[in-house]
Amino acid sequence: MTKSQMLSMLILMVVFSPLAIDIFLPALPTMAKDYSVALVSMQWSITVFLLSMGFGQLITGPLADRFGRKPVALYGIGIYFIAALLCIAVTNLHLHLLARVLQGFGTCAIVVSAFAIVRDKYNAIESGAMYSYLNGVICCVPALAPILGGWLTLQFGWHSNFKFMAIYAIVALIFIALFLKESHPGDKSVIINKLPVAIYLSIFKTPQFLFHSTIVLLSMATIIAYVTSSPSWLMVKLGLTSHDFIFWFSFNAIINIMACLLAPRLLRRLGAKIIINLGLIILIASGLLMLFLKDQATAINFMLPVMLSSVGFSLLMGTSAGQALAPFAKRAGTASALLGFMQMSGSAVLVALVQQLPINEVEQIALLMLSVIPLFLLWQIPRIITKVLTN
Repeated sequence: MTKSQMLSMLILMVVFSPLAIDIFLPALPTMAKDYSVALVSMQWSITVFLLSMGFGQLITGPLADRFGRKPVALYGIGIYFIAALLCIAVTNLHLHLLARVLQGFGTCAIVVSAFAIVRDKYNAIESGAMYSYLNGVICCVPALAPILGGWLTLQFGWHSNFKFMAIYAIVALIFIALFLKESHPGDKSVIINKLPVAIYLSIFKTPQFLFHSTIVLLSMATIIAYVTSSPSWLMVKLGLTSHDFIFWFSFNAIINIMACLLAPRLLRRLGAKIIINLGLIILIASGLLMLFLKDQATAINFMLPVMLSSVGFSLLMGTSAGQALAPFAKRAGTASALLGFMQMSGSAVLVALVQQLPINEVEQIALLMLSVIPLFLLWQIPRIITKVLTN
């Protein structure tokens, strides 16, 4: 299988996650009305999905190492399909959230397999480049899915968003079953009858993994805070229409796409250290800008720092993921699972905690952007020590 063919298969796999998050965002107010709940309660549909997706990876990671990437991905797609049908059938928020938990669990199996395949096939730099390409594709979904979701909701009702997810699952299942080549035949020595806590701890304590996975976690937390808060802030607080919301959401996604497509070239040319340093600086600058503009409640003042931060995410996410997984060739599935757990569940928990603080949405997002400052300072310590020793 050529690199472009492999990339096509991986794209089919990674789209499952953002599709399940972004396509029904314009329908959230309508869903809240149908379920007779507040919009803020409806936003739990995103949170529980991310929590389930994160925690589920701790289980599906070892399964991918034991049985191979392809069968785990196929079972995950089947679960995703069933959950989408349940989201169509249920009639209240509690059952909807249970269906979303199931959908998150199915999604995690697909994503773990995709990330593990990248680590199976490529070295640290090339895997970082591949992750950046995949992030670019993932960013296409927030640009296009709300437009599609808004049209589907207007024409056929909000249930049609989940029907679309089910149809996508069927199509992707057929292509992956027929054309995806297994990158890891499976290792029968991997224990799956209990959670491999010792292995996860050994991976977590590896300095290279811990540092870079924390960057991924904090970056993802900022993204989640933006995704979950933007409908409320833009459409309720600022009074934007759904069309205006889709415009700003899509415009930011286009910037993210362009940055993600540029990131692999910069990574190969400049190296991981410079790219991570640049990404951290941009993220910190975004947080400071958001605080500076926070007293002027307009769409552009909210979105400008978000768009700047999207450039920082694009540089950080793929590069840091590649560096975090680099030491774990034999346990790529398990390491990918732990990274995914931190990225999804860790970031979701962090966002939930920050949202309990007595500050508004803009200040919450700014706080998360600025939370990378300690990592930036740690990143500078080796350079400072080197300069001191050489002088």
